[in-house]
Amino acid sequence: MDDDPSLSAGRCVYGSDHDDPGPIPGHRYAELVGGPLDGQLLDITDWSQDQIDGGVALNAEAGPFGPGGRALYDPRPADPGRWDWQDDTP
Repeated sequence: MDDDPSLSAGRCVYGSDHDDPGPIPGHRYAELVGGPLDGQLLDITDWSQDQIDGGVALNAEAGPFGPGGRALYDPRPADPGRWDWQDDTP
């Protein structure tokens, strides 16, 4: 999602404060699909290709493991701007 005009200012960016205005122009984002963080954007602006390819385990208090739990997301092979939820882990 490089500078995608469809990103509205109201979209929630993972790890940001709720008062933040949303996506920052010029940043690169991946949309999280499914799981407890569904619909949030992950700022991957400064990530290397190896980091992107490896996916991510993100803190997800709303997941089944509660505070301290993590949600696992991997880039979608056919659409790397979307990262699909894989599982939850403590």
